[in-house]
Formats: sequence, C-alpha cells, structure tokens
Amino acid sequence: MLTTCKSFKLRSLRTDRKYGVAAKSLKELLLKSCLRLQLPAPDCRLCFYEDGTEVTEDHFWNIPDQTELILLGPGDTWQGYVGEIQRFLNAFSNQTDSVVRVAQGLLSDEEAPKRRKLLSDLIQHLDENISAESREEDENWFEGVESRFKTKSSYMRYSCESRIRGYMKEVGSYTSVIHSALQAKYKQVVEAMLEKLKSERYNGCYFDRREEVSLCTPEGWFSCQGPFDTETCPGSHSINPYGNRESRILFSTWNLDHVIEKKRTVLPTLADALKDRDGREVDWEYFYRLLFTVDNLKLVHIACHKKSYHNLACDKTKIYQKRKRGRRIPR
Repeated sequence: MLTTCKSFKLRSLRTDRKYGVAAKSLKELLLKSCLRLQLPAPDCRLCFYEDGTEVTEDHFWNIPDQTELILLGPGDTWQGYVGEIQRFLNAFSNQTDSVVRVAQGLLSDEEAPKRRKLLSDLIQHLDENISAESREEDENWFEGVESRFKTKSSYMRYSCESRIRGYMKEVGSYTSVIHSALQAKYKQVVEAMLEKLKSERYNGCYFDRREEVSLCTPEGWFSCQGPFDTETCPGSHSINPYGNRESRILFSTWNLDHVIEKKRTVLPTLADALKDRDGREVDWEYFYRLLFTVDNLKLVHIACHKKSYHNLACDKTKIYQKRKRGRRIPR
C-alpha cells in the first residue's frame, strides 16, 4: 500500500461539480468517493472519465495525481465523453438541421445535465492545441512539467526514455538472481546493453512525433496495438498526448508491454544461455532487442494490458551467435 495519499478529481453523472479526493488505495478511494456523493459503496465502481475504463487496484499504483475519475452507481454506464458525443459529431459533418435536432435532444431529455457537461467537454476537446510545440505556444500543456523542457516532443521523448531506463534498471537488478559464478559474465552483457542504449538515446524516439520511427502519427496520435496475444486492439483505443494536459497525463497509464515477458522469460533465458553456452557466444543484441525495442514491445491501453502468463518463449535459433560479430563477451 502507498505510504502517501494520491489525489484525484472526482465526477458524477448526477452533477457538473468536481470533487477533490485523496486516498492511499483503491478501496479507500472508492469508500471516500461514495461517502462524498452519497452512493452505496458495495454497488459502485470508479472509471476513467475520458474513456470509461474501470479502475482496478493494479491501475491505482500508476494513475497520475489529479486524474479525472467518474463514480458509477448501480445500473450506471459510462463509455467516456468522446463516445457520448459521437452522435453529435456525425450530425455536424452532414447538415446543420441535424446538428440543431441532436443538440436539442441532448439538452432537453432527462439526461440534460449530463449532456451539457459533455458538450462543455467537447468544446474543450476541440480547443486542444495539437499543433503547438513550444511552451510559449501552449502553456497549459506544460503545467506540472519541469521548466527544462521547452517543447512537447522533448518531454515526450524523455517520458519514453524514462520507461526504457526503468527496464534497464530491472535488467541490472536481475544480477542478484544469477548464480555467483555467472554474475561477472552477466554484468558484461548488461554493460554492453547499456552502452548501446546510451548510443541510441534510450529509444526515446518512440514517443517523439518528430521522428520517423515514432509510434505515433506526425500529429502525435498513438493507437493501441492490442494485447500481447492479438494483432489489433479490440477497443480501437487511441490518444494524442500532445493535445492537452489531461491527455498527456492519461497517456502515462498506457504500457510498453513485453510480448515475450521480461522477467518470466527473457532474463531467465539469458541466464541459462550464459550457463550452457559451451564455448558459444551469446547474442546479447538479440536479447537487447527483446528487452528494449519494438521488436518485442507493444504500446497498449491500460485495459488491453494483460498481466496473465504469456506462455511465449525466446527463439532458440537466435540465442547464440552464428559467427563472431558485434561486441564479444569474454569467456
């Protein structure tokens, strides 16, 4: 459990007002939210306001402070404000008369307060400054971002680098699991990987919309690549963290997921390869690609991040070098 509270912005379907709530766990957050909005805790759940994904205990640890959540009571549903206004947008693209009829419907039925809130969010959504790049062009986007970052792309690059650095730290920490007789060899592999990562600037290009190899469009739109066991995203999730501050924060909950699992498979296989190499050279660059590149990383929405056992193995034909190349790991 967290030792300090995390703070959130809480919404409800029944009011336009936002509430500040702080908690150390999802259970505490749900209880406090229900007390605040006077709803029965056993039948309620919390979801992300933007896309309706239900918050779980696993999500709680990774949600940034001040993220907007919505409390749903018995029988309530929420698909996210973007889905709710799709009907309005479709009409808008066809003809003005339809826009008027849809807008009147949104504002006149029993859900009018909710609809007014959605239209307000639509205005904010359409007002986002996607094309702006510098701090001077979009000061709101940089709220809470260190002053050393002058452009959106530089911060997004740093965001990706931080994730990859975290993976590198885990790889280094795995040394303690390795048999003492193999630790020196393992550390040499780790050092080689670290040098390559530094030369490639920790692959921060994946989140930098200025780069050709970026995972996003030139405008900054990212699409979920789906769970490890599917080719596409079943929810068609997409996001543009370059658009506004809220999307930037929400994007931090997306995962760069290892298809072949890092701790369960890749690192144990590397350790076994060092142990059983029998005079062969371990192809550490193959393991590098599995650990730190899109050869084995998929960008996934938090709802598509499956934490179950992937049951996938490393390619045995690529574990050892077929001929001497790259950096040689001493025997």
